[in-house]
Amino acid sequence: MAELSSEDHDCCSVLTWDQVSRLNEVLSKPVPVHGRGNFPTLEVCLKDIIQKVRSCLEQRGIQVKDIRLNGSAASHVLVEGNSLSYKDLDVIFRVHLPKESEFQLVRDVVLGILLDFLPEGVNKEKITPMTLKEAYVQKLVKVYTDLDRWSLISLSNNHGRNVELKFVDSIRRQFEFSVDSFQIILDSLLSYYSLSKNQMSLNFHPTVVGESMYGDFATALDHLRKKLIATKRPEEIRGGGLLKYCHLLVRNFQPTDEEEFRALERYMCSRFFIDFPDVTEQQRKLEAYLQSHFVGEERCKYDYLMTLRRVVNESTVCLMGHERRQTLDLISLTAIRVLAEQNAIPDASSVTCYYQPAPYVRDLNFSNYYVASCSPSVPTWLPCN
Repeated sequence: MAELSSEDHDCCSVLTWDQVSRLNEVLSKPVPVHGRGNFPTLEVCLKDIIQKVRSCLEQRGIQVKDIRLNGSAASHVLVEGNSLSYKDLDVIFRVHLPKESEFQLVRDVVLGILLDFLPEGVNKEKITPMTLKEAYVQKLVKVYTDLDRWSLISLSNNHGRNVELKFVDSIRRQFEFSVDSFQIILDSLLSYYSLSKNQMSLNFHPTVVGESMYGDFATALDHLRKKLIATKRPEEIRGGGLLKYCHLLVRNFQPTDEEEFRALERYMCSRFFIDFPDVTEQQRKLEAYLQSHFVGEERCKYDYLMTLRRVVNESTVCLMGHERRQTLDLISLTAIRVLAEQNAIPDASSVTCYYQPAPYVRDLNFSNYYVASCSPSVPTWLPCN
């Protein structure tokens, strides 16, 4: 990895040719955006939709400071096969959004651009922005406070590889752990696409810079390569980073310091229960995480839930006894359903008992009794016939 000049911060570094080549592949590869109902699938190249969005925003008076690839896709570019599941294509547009009206303008721009990707022969005249939103947008988020001003438009992909367009004026916390703190600045590569007809090569390609929001780029990159978990001030992360932390553990990442992370786990749990104090909110958050992070990896859900249950059980110090039991029951019941979905088969030597789901669980999937199949080591759960 080449170094920047001494006047630049340690948080930045220039990408190698191999990394630029992987970045070009990510930006150039068509990604299907699946429509609901009878709406056709859109074939979208990331570089095309990025350039169209920037051009339209600037035409409408919103200046784009820069554009960045973020999250697991950026980690994949930096270290191929890094064991972080590369799913969402997360793109950040750094823009100025002083008023709420700009958020509406950004949304209209993105929805209008989707018309350009509809297949030939589709009558576009009667398709409204609201129709496009219902057909292709999986998630629409707006945050407008004194300290945080950003919006997110997530375009649907049935295989979990959503195109996530994030428009950021200000945001207090941009990462959870060092291994997901990378952002790759795309402007030089996008300019190359627009201005040059030559194919990139080892000896002829634009200079692309990556940045680690964790702080020290080399340290964060070393963590990614060695599958190490490190963070700063987890109490500042919404949800404490608890769900992502357990996900990293299941992927065989290890804390940089076991003793330090015993204390950090308590901070993570405390912040999680501050942000999600009600068991219904906890269920909603957990279900959303499972749905968005385990597409195609459903077999990992049970191990993940058992890891989460262990951390919550061992590190929660801020809850009353009955509240703690409610959360642990919620995780266990979710594990029951996961095993049921996977058609788990009980061990003939197991000891069977009957378990009634807690009354606060209103999901219809939990309307029946369940069998607890208890092996000598770890209990598993199965639905009654």
